[in-house]
Amino acid sequence: MNAPQPIRALLVITTICCAGCAAAPTRVDPALERAVASPARTPAFVARDVARHPLEELTFFGLKSDMTVVELWPGGGYWTEILAPYLTDRGRYYAALPVPGGEEDAGLARWHERVAAQGGRFGIVHETTLGVGHYDIAPPGSADLILTFRNFHNWLGDGYAEQALAACFKALKPGGLLGIEDHRGRNDQPQDPKAKGGYVRQDFMIAMARKAGFEFVGSSEIDANPRDSKNWVDGVWTLPPTLSQGDKDRARYVAIGEADNFVLEFRKPAH
Repeated sequence: MNAPQPIRALLVITTICCAGCAAAPTRVDPALERAVASPARTPAFVARDVARHPLEELTFFGLKSDMTVVELWPGGGYWTEILAPYLTDRGRYYAALPVPGGEEDAGLARWHERVAAQGGRFGIVHETTLGVGHYDIAPPGSADLILTFRNFHNWLGDGYAEQALAACFKALKPGGLLGIEDHRGRNDQPQDPKAKGGYVRQDFMIAMARKAGFEFVGSSEIDANPRDSKNWVDGVWTLPPTLSQGDKDRARYVAIGEADNFVLEFRKPAH
């Protein structure tokens, strides 16, 4: 028998998996549940919740309503629609946007439109920039949590992934957290340094973050998808939501679903 909806959400747990430590269940903040369940969210975004698991993932990352949070490259605003309202009363939300004039411009325009349409519901959104020559994503030592979702492969391709990690390290407080989600590459193939297919090996990501000075906290299989064989004609963009092949084999790709994604958490050392 299923528990009633308000009670069920309080029973959701997220498991942190890390070497040498026991699983640590974390209860969901009811305010975060309300932000995810808000009827003001874009319906197309809500439809993707089944693949993106926003409540579980943000809980895994340790999000709290009084934090200063930086989201890197927010895309069209999927996570902004949850983070900004959740943080508006007690926290602070930074959006580090792509440098204008690149291939991300269409998403950047949609993001600005959505933020403008929300009015006061989003509170104050602090805009910064992340891209070549632009690495001041928040005041030094100010952020409790930095989040990026399915973007790291882009920075590998553009040649500034190391600088992006350094920017995160600089912006975080001692003990601050970095959450990274991206398309998980195959372990039986070497990492393409440019990540042309959109995939990043999990061990490669962990090694890069450690090289930048971060401690590895743990991983989650929230967004795992074993149906993703990672050998598609157009890389990860063959699968939903992009579906680069159009109607060709569309039903097959829809059945596979969104890519297999790792969810990793790192910490800036406290001392």
